[in-house]
Amino acid sequence: MSMTVHELAERLGGDLTGDGSLEIVALASLTEARAGDVSFFKDAKYARHLSATRASAVLVPQAWQGTCPAPAVIRVQDPNRAFSQAAVWFAPPPVARAPGIHPTAVIAPSARLGQDVHVGPWTVIEDGAVIGDRAVIEAQVFVGARVELGEGCHIYPQVTVREGCKLGRRVILHSGVRIGGDGYGYNPVFRPDGTISIEKIPQLGIVELGDDVEVGCNATIDRARFGRTRIGNSTKIDNLVQIGHNVQVGDYSGIIAQAGVAGSTRIGSGCIIWAQAGLSGHLTIGDRAQVGPKSGLSKDVPEGEYYLGLPAYPKREFAATLLVPRQVEKLKQRVAALEARLNALGQQP
Repeated sequence: MSMTVHELAERLGGDLTGDGSLEIVALASLTEARAGDVSFFKDAKYARHLSATRASAVLVPQAWQGTCPAPAVIRVQDPNRAFSQAAVWFAPPPVARAPGIHPTAVIAPSARLGQDVHVGPWTVIEDGAVIGDRAVIEAQVFVGARVELGEGCHIYPQVTVREGCKLGRRVILHSGVRIGGDGYGYNPVFRPDGTISIEKIPQLGIVELGDDVEVGCNATIDRARFGRTRIGNSTKIDNLVQIGHNVQVGDYSGIIAQAGVAGSTRIGSGCIIWAQAGLSGHLTIGDRAQVGPKSGLSKDVPEGEYYLGLPAYPKREFAATLLVPRQVEKLKQRVAALEARLNALGQQP
């Protein structure tokens, strides 16, 4: 697809400065853009990239007053959001999966499939599974016994959904996701004769995902020891995230790449767990709270707070610790100056 800069500005509701007749055919970053591309600028730290961009048009904030080599500038309220809107218009059409069952798929006679369901090659759907209308299950997917998939779910290749788990409507599971594997539950047994064995604790619960949940590639969500591990409506989980057994996550939360959440932790609604954060078990994270990247959390986080560091503690306290080395250096300089003055005074007659 292509459109002129003028057409793009009109569709975005932006204010155009420059040549509106230029044709836009693609989107690109400031550093990679070429003639025919539109890019966006929002953060001042990218000013040097803006000054060297070769894009035909750049989306900038309404109040921006700098200079730009692009022949056209479009002022919008939120360049990032506007760029995302434009991406929808320029993106190639999504791959469409026609309703139907591939002849290599293995579907148990007791499984129930809704209307207009797509089942890809080499997929297995076991006894008692229920698949909602218009669900798309791509190649090499395993859907265990008694699994329930809501309408409009999209399950990408090589996903595993183990027995008894329940997915809401419009859930998206990307390639390699594992739903319902056993949680880490073991008991050491010390015998009178001095021998030790490790006994596995049965993991009898399920995983339940709410509506509009999306889970990134190779993420894992363990089944509950009893009851359910639950992910709330519209929560988004990034690639390579590990969710332990009996974890509860509220609605509209985000868990970013390589984060790990240990068993029985409760995360509220509207929370963000940033990349590579590690959360101990049996914690409570209040609504709208955040745990910063690479943080190690061992205690509860109150509602609306941001915890950061290793070990993690409130952001204000963490920022204060960063100032300590600079304060110590200033104190050393002041002490050295005072010592010099004292020495000078001691040398006076």
